[in-house]
Amino acid sequence: MKDLIKQLSDMRGISGFEYRITDEIKNLLAPYCDSVRTDALGSVIGVKRCGKENAPSVMIEAHCDEIGLMVTSVTDEGYLTFTNVGGVDRTTLPSGEVTVHGKRDLWGVIGIQPERFLEDGKSVDIRDMAIDTGLDANTVRECVSVGDSVTIAQSVGSMGDTQFSGKSLDDRASVAAIITVMKNIQNAALNVDVYAVAAVQEEVGCRGGKTTAYGINPDMAIAIDVTHAATPDNSDAFETGCGTAVCVGPNLHPRLTDRLLKTADKHGIKAVVEVEGGDTGTDAWEIQTARDGIPTALLSIPLKYMHTSVETLDISDAEATAELLTEFIKESEVDTKWLTL
Repeated sequence: MKDLIKQLSDMRGISGFEYRITDEIKNLLAPYCDSVRTDALGSVIGVKRCGKENAPSVMIEAHCDEIGLMVTSVTDEGYLTFTNVGGVDRTTLPSGEVTVHGKRDLWGVIGIQPERFLEDGKSVDIRDMAIDTGLDANTVRECVSVGDSVTIAQSVGSMGDTQFSGKSLDDRASVAAIITVMKNIQNAALNVDVYAVAAVQEEVGCRGGKTTAYGINPDMAIAIDVTHAATPDNSDAFETGCGTAVCVGPNLHPRLTDRLLKTADKHGIKAVVEVEGGDTGTDAWEIQTARDGIPTALLSIPLKYMHTSVETLDISDAEATAELLTEFIKESEVDTKWLTL
């Protein structure tokens, strides 16, 4: 699992530019699916059919895009100004390393005016920052255009015995869990058709989750994302290593959620309950209301330092998420009347 998470974390595809990585994700899914395709918006959809007529379908979904930046101008000095794509934590950007995806990739660093030159009390703003590639303006303009994407470049790797840190673990760790599930069930006798989805553009509006749910129209869906883990400044969160977080609330189907919790208890899979009284901020919010409504559940992997270049998780939590999904799918029945409220 760790190697797969690292491989996915190292891929570079911000919202709207996922085409840079979707072929790689298709190749990772292909050995475990009957077919894999990319839809019109760019989301990857793999399917494994159980071979039974009129079998119900379950969609397991995670988003594959990442937050990042876009070039807004090239200055006369050769610096690149930029804007954010998705919820970038601007306070973590100064002195950060980035990759600018122009005609060829350029390595760069984000510079900012020294604090002594800023007005007293002025907060750091993206407009005060610029990317320095170390190249002159003419060379930069030959390679970089306004609108080119920029990805955060840091990747820390293993930390301690079980933790891993890097960029875009939100939500590539969940994509890794889905690929692992498809590997786990490739030779299993199933009662359901399984759709594995790596959706695009979640970070800018949950768009891929909406369109794939509408197109597939599954009998039930389980979204996989991340949730906040405890950090020195936030103790009101889950500890890494606690297992998968099963969310309850109006965005989630109560009977599907209860079935997941019972499956975790039956198989001794580490799981905690997460309470969300409204919008979960995930693709589950859109999947739930696709077409005439889809019974939807949400599993989340606790993640520290979300939307930074050093997102950190415990590998065991991703493994617990994959294990719970695997056992749930293996035990799913042809009869889905239990979903009726």
